[in-house]
Amino acid sequence: MLYHRLGKIPRKRHVQFRQEDNGKLYAEELVGTQGFSGVSSLVYHLYPPTIVKYRGEPYPVQPHVAIHKNLEALSFQGFELPAIDNYLESRTALFVNQDLHIGLAAPRKGAEDYFFKNADADEILFVHQGSGVLKTAFGKIAFAYGDYLVIPRGTIYQIEFDSEDNRILFVESFSPVRTPERYRNKYGQMLEHAPFCERDFKLPQDLETYDEKGDFQIFIKKQGNMYPYVYGTHPFDVIGWDGYLYPYAFSIFDFEPITGRIHMPPPIHQQFEADGFVVCSFVPRLYDYHPEAIPAPYHHSNIDSDEILYYVDGDFMSRNNIKKGQITLHPGGIPHGPHPGAIERSIGKKATEELAVMIDPFRPVMITDAALQLNVEDYYKSWIIEGH
Repeated sequence: MLYHRLGKIPRKRHVQFRQEDNGKLYAEELVGTQGFSGVSSLVYHLYPPTIVKYRGEPYPVQPHVAIHKNLEALSFQGFELPAIDNYLESRTALFVNQDLHIGLAAPRKGAEDYFFKNADADEILFVHQGSGVLKTAFGKIAFAYGDYLVIPRGTIYQIEFDSEDNRILFVESFSPVRTPERYRNKYGQMLEHAPFCERDFKLPQDLETYDEKGDFQIFIKKQGNMYPYVYGTHPFDVIGWDGYLYPYAFSIFDFEPITGRIHMPPPIHQQFEADGFVVCSFVPRLYDYHPEAIPAPYHHSNIDSDEILYYVDGDFMSRNNIKKGQITLHPGGIPHGPHPGAIERSIGKKATEELAVMIDPFRPVMITDAALQLNVEDYYKSWIIEGH
């Protein structure tokens, strides 16, 4: 990520930094991951970030797995997930393994009267429907349809929506989420051939310092449990910060597709990566321009990864009868490819308006009870050709 700073900070790290009105020291906090070797930020609070008034009883939020081993192409109607008021309760995990959880949420309301911290995982929230503001101690980020919100683990946040019609695809990553290394030079700068650049990232702005004491409820997720905590000071009491660890947003509409004369492989669509998976953005683009090109993807076998596609908008040319919010899971070990008729149908087409998010886990995912409630019956038979 990029170096960023907001508010007031001292000239040097780990030196005296006092409040002007009362002479008290600001409370310096190092926020980082992977011990002291990963990216981090230094945050300066009005009060120590350690004042706990009450700890409630933890309760389990671990998703219940229905299918531990799977070798069947599956599909799920994501927009059939019922909408509910509470943001945290609306988050429904569908696919899980030791590297990530993938799920959907349909909250009517945000987390305005409480705070949330995921102490296990970096979060990627893809906003399919809705708009609003993500609030953290690092500042505010306005978001809208098509935005990815990337929230590092340990970040306390609130999310506010402008309306009640909200749909989110989320990923919880148990390793840090980063931009692909091959897009960056050895200094960390985005290279000229990368499909996005530093200008495309929406960083926190409008830092507000809350000098408030009272009862502030923070729900902390850790190891499959939710821990209710009540802190004595507002968690957004930050006067300033700087560093490389903070939430940010990126619009899928700012991803610049890479195209070629013949069909390009899926890695050209890569947006994010972590230790156990990649995330790709499929966006409107020109098709291949070789005179004999076949724009539809070739059949392929995912031997070493599952493929999860979330359909956002447009006419996805390789699939028949796909709806917004639908998810397909093509497991590693068996080939898949365009639906019958899609290859011939694609020939001669000049462009596509499709919009989709693809997640490729490198270890097989397990399927939850909640996912089966959205299952499309007999999807695996959708490649049958008449007369075969």
